[in-house]
Amino acid sequence: MKNILITGANGQLGSEMRLLSSENSQYNYFFTDVQELDICDELAVQEFVNNRGIDLIVNCAAYTAVDNAEDNIQLCTKLNAIAPGYLAKAAQSRGAAIIQISTDYVFNGTNHTPYTEDEKTCPASVYGSTKLEGEQNVLNSCTNSMVIRTAWLYSTFGNNFVKTMIRLGKEKESLGVIFDQVGTPTYARDLAKAIYAAINKGVVRGVYHFSNEGVCSWYDFTMAIHRLAGIETCKVKPLHTADYPTKAARPHYSVLDKTKIKETFGIEIPHWEVSLKECINDIN
Repeated sequence: MKNILITGANGQLGSEMRLLSSENSQYNYFFTDVQELDICDELAVQEFVNNRGIDLIVNCAAYTAVDNAEDNIQLCTKLNAIAPGYLAKAAQSRGAAIIQISTDYVFNGTNHTPYTEDEKTCPASVYGSTKLEGEQNVLNSCTNSMVIRTAWLYSTFGNNFVKTMIRLGKEKESLGVIFDQVGTPTYARDLAKAIYAAINKGVVRGVYHFSNEGVCSWYDFTMAIHRLAGIETCKVKPLHTADYPTKAARPHYSVLDKTKIKETFGIEIPHWEVSLKECINDIN
């Protein structure tokens, strides 16, 4: 039986991976967060992987506080860049595979057509730069490695944009949301299903993109959240990015082309509104 280590197991994606593990019961799982395994400790990582006979690592752990990352460069670098390299080296030493989760923030967002995997990366934030370095460390350290970039992640678990907009929609009479940043929301459960599809078929080395299908702005996303959650009393107003300054720069356009992952692993990806409805039904 294949032994699978899933790090960041208490986060949004890790929690969805745990939820779906019952449907993929042919594997033996080790779900860890920092309490069980500090992935910034190279020796601890090596010992864990060797002692448990790990055959595959899915690294869902990350420093994701994008604005805070601008001030916490050292911690962000350790978690997003250095630690994935430790995991990849440990996997390589055992002849194991690794799947590293990355982000649309590796691009600067100046495109007007969906980003493919082979386009030039150009991160505009500490978060994006450290995640890109993590990608490179994984691919350079482990032969059997795979990177999946995703965007606008939300789920029934943890804190995320969907839950925040539902809460604020119930609390406030009006709300301003940015309309000139465009991308695609990703339901973490759909991403988890795609990861399991890759595990079941077998890791194919390379970089892949995954989000739900379709395109929207944060404003459109919020309008859909409120409609599906039955929130009618909150007026949502569109804001320019300049009206809502943040410490870290966000990509203005970060739509990802999913052709490669769909063709490689034979998966179908739902439209973002279909998945959003499913998630909100679970939250409610």
